[in-house]
Amino acid sequence: MAQLSRDLLAGGSLDVAHTAGAPVLPVTILQVGDGNFLRGFVDWMVDVANGRGLMGAGVAVAQPLAQGIAGLLKAQDGLYTVLLRGIEQGREVEERRVVSCVSDALDPYTDWERMVAYATVPQLRFVVSNTTEAGIADVEEPYTPGICQQSFPAKVAALLHARFKALGGTAATGLVFLPCELIEANGANLKRIVLAHAKRWGLESGFAAWVEAHNHFLNTLVDRIVPGYPRDEAAALTAKWGYEDTLAVAGEPFHVWVIEGPAALAEEFPLHKAGLNVVWTDDLKPYRSRKVRILNGAHTASALAAHGAGIDTVKGMMDDATLSAYLSKVMFEEIVPYVPLPEAERQDYARTIMERFGNPYIRHELISIALNSVSKWAVRVLPSLKDAVAARGEAPEGLSFSLAALLRFYQGTLAEGAYTGTRDAGAYSIKDDAAVIAAMAAAWATNGNDAAALVNTVLADARLWGEDLTRIPGLAVRTAAHLAAIQTKGVRGALKDLLGA
Repeated sequence: MAQLSRDLLAGGSLDVAHTAGAPVLPVTILQVGDGNFLRGFVDWMVDVANGRGLMGAGVAVAQPLAQGIAGLLKAQDGLYTVLLRGIEQGREVEERRVVSCVSDALDPYTDWERMVAYATVPQLRFVVSNTTEAGIADVEEPYTPGICQQSFPAKVAALLHARFKALGGTAATGLVFLPCELIEANGANLKRIVLAHAKRWGLESGFAAWVEAHNHFLNTLVDRIVPGYPRDEAAALTAKWGYEDTLAVAGEPFHVWVIEGPAALAEEFPLHKAGLNVVWTDDLKPYRSRKVRILNGAHTASALAAHGAGIDTVKGMMDDATLSAYLSKVMFEEIVPYVPLPEAERQDYARTIMERFGNPYIRHELISIALNSVSKWAVRVLPSLKDAVAARGEAPEGLSFSLAALLRFYQGTLAEGAYTGTRDAGAYSIKDDAAVIAAMAAAWATNGNDAAALVNTVLADARLWGEDLTRIPGLAVRTAAHLAAIQTKGVRGALKDLLGA
């Protein structure tokens, strides 16, 4: 079977949607992030717009971490397939496209000079990123010209400084940043931290003024479920498609990208004119509340409980009577009532989310949702819990259970830099920030036999949550009771008690 390549795609022998000729386009977009989401969302959109003649944008993809897929992308000419399948208005839909807008891929930790070279070419205009919720963080580090900075905002500060020195601080040399990290005011926060680095590093005042005046850090919100490589179907899909693609990405048809920015920039980035669901607005807060609390909040609140009960996928969770009942309780009793939108709108959106979770074509691994769960829980679940407390006077049972399930998930063994947990179905890898892993490992080592002590220790650690969660009425007590039940009865048994089943 032939490997996917530009020559093969341009030759016209493949029956698949693509940009005609699969040209290698000049890089106008620098992308920090090589994961499934950006490739199946942003790059897919750019490629659709390229194919319709609205853009001629090439993307340079940079790994956000030292481990990544830049080498695999280069080996496949930057090409990969996006397969979208789902249920829309009661009928099955499917579409497939080979994305060819990725012109280059690199590892900035070993090739920082090339990263700087892309950042300093005049035609570069946009920077896209997805470094997870933990990526946009103000972590002090020294300025290391010639060597890759460690944190994402520090990389941005260094790249912008290189551009400022190479091209001058004019309006024409400014960049547009479109961060896709799921934190509130992602663009504004990225800008704030970039300027903090500039001040700490003692960079010239003209640089900070240029960043402020001529670079646009737009707040954005993204929504598409992109679980990634369809491993279980790979052989069958390869035979059906007629080519090998080790980087294929499966996702759902549903998508929306909300960008808070001026209309003039929308004309420079005209994805909305390509029939794509891209919304430019002057206020994305209502969109963010709806998506983060209902979709992402429900994901995060249920994924670790389902994983602990021996389930591996979101679809498996939806097919399980106990777990789907728990999700419904959390969704419709403890999250949806407190989303600041009209009742009909929030109910309709929640029902759409339940349909999307049950998509039979999406194998969304719960262990992938579990990545960086502490920061995700604080961003996605905690606001709904606090609103419920304000209305009810104490923490709701279902969301308290989600926190207990999270703590149980983080019960692990730390050895040789790896943190490993266990469940009845076997061992699993726990991946999070090193400081989070250290805090959880220490708490379990010290208080593993005392649920109440463990809960109080972890919830009081403001480094994890941004505040002391023991101050929230009823949360520590209910979380400890649920954790104790999980330890004695297992997640499924504890859930049955919660649901009265």
